Amino acid sequence: MPSQRFAPPPEVPGLAARRIAADIVDGVLHKRRTLDDQLDGSGAHPGLKSLADRDRALMRRLVATVLRRLGTLGHVLSRLLDKGIPSDAPRAQSALLIGAAQILWMDVPDHAAVDLSVRLVQSDRRAARYAGLVNAVLRRCAREGKALVEEVATQSLDLPPWLLARWSAHYGEATAREMALALGHEPSLDLTVKSDPAQWASRLHGEMLPTGTVRMLLHGSVTMLPGFTEGQWWVQDAAAALPARLFGDVKGKSIADLCAAPGGKTAQLALAGAQVTAIDRSPARVARLRENLARLSLQAETVVADAVEWAGPAEGFDGVLIDAPCTSTGTIRRHPDVAWLRQESDIAPLTALQQRLLRKSVSLLKPGGTLIYCTCSLEPEEGEQAVATLLAAEPALRRVPIAAAEVAGLDEILNPEGDLRTLPCHLPHADPKLGGLDGFFAARLVKS
Repeated sequence: MPSQRFAPPPEVPGLAARRIAADIVDGVLHKRRTLDDQLDGSGAHPGLKSLADRDRALMRRLVATVLRRLGTLGHVLSRLLDKGIPSDAPRAQSALLIGAAQILWMDVPDHAAVDLSVRLVQSDRRAARYAGLVNAVLRRCAREGKALVEEVATQSLDLPPWLLARWSAHYGEATAREMALALGHEPSLDLTVKSDPAQWASRLHGEMLPTGTVRMLLHGSVTMLPGFTEGQWWVQDAAAALPARLFGDVKGKSIADLCAAPGGKTAQLALAGAQVTAIDRSPARVARLRENLARLSLQAETVVADAVEWAGPAEGFDGVLIDAPCTSTGTIRRHPDVAWLRQESDIAPLTALQQRLLRKSVSLLKPGGTLIYCTCSLEPEEGEQAVATLLAAEPALRRVPIAAAEVAGLDEILNPEGDLRTLPCHLPHADPKLGGLDGFFAARLVKS
């Protein structure tokens, strides 16, 4: 008789999503790789190509929940483990974190969370011997975990101590706690629309914010939403959409957008009628910017160059927008890996780069031109102090305070000097997922 061939047994539903989530969590915590690097581009996890959209969304939620709640998860698991999380088997650690995150914060049946975490461990040669431990710990987590979470609910464990200490010192302990609380919630999707935000809010079953951003909860892929293919909107946090508006009327004006990719602010300026030159040093990021502009049917000149070294046109620009490289601590609600990858020692070299970019920006401006400086950082050295340093060194510059009317009357997002300073706890909402802003700083300066 011919030998009979048997098809391999089908994989348990949801296991592939959890395996990739475990790989990515391990990549952040042990290999210090960013989420963006592991989810997109040439460095993306190879298993992502074979994941269905539903499993891909589950994988992203698993990873984000673990990183968003990492400190609390560490506390819970340390209470349930006699000898701590096994350090010789990263897959056992990832399986425990992913299993506990599902039990405590996700709409996954406890038995499924436990079973799939055990299967994750069993499939790893180094971790297989911990399968019994993972099973026992996660079963205890299902019984006792929520009470252990409540024990530390007011302690802001999900931020690194150095970051919490800085925010407490600069913003006050009460505000720092509110910020930490806001970062614990999965954020909404924010869209900048070309026109008629009220109509798009209705069509997308979302809300229109006072600033005109459309905010909604995403279920599925962004590319499947109405208006994406037609280029009627782009994804942009409500706070990130504010700096480009601070130029006022830009129709017919020449604006340089430094460090421009992925191009949300370039798109805003082009839509408003500016002649935009978008500069970024990364060829891959400029390629993505061009793709985004093409989808939106918007025009801008794009340049691959290091903005500090770029000569620029002899006549200068009417305006320069610089969204400078920074620690990105204001984006933790959308990029929870930032909290665990950044260190306090990163701030000094970045502030030095920001000053070089600011000095370059001044040289690119025509007399009477406007400079908008912004960062997605909550650290004062990269915002308020950076502008103070520049103003002290450049007597030809003066600050033009931002009026509340320019930011939809939201005076709480302006500091006493008239600069923009948004915090994760701003714009609260009855549903925490529909509240909050990225942490942004922006200042408006004019060259005499």
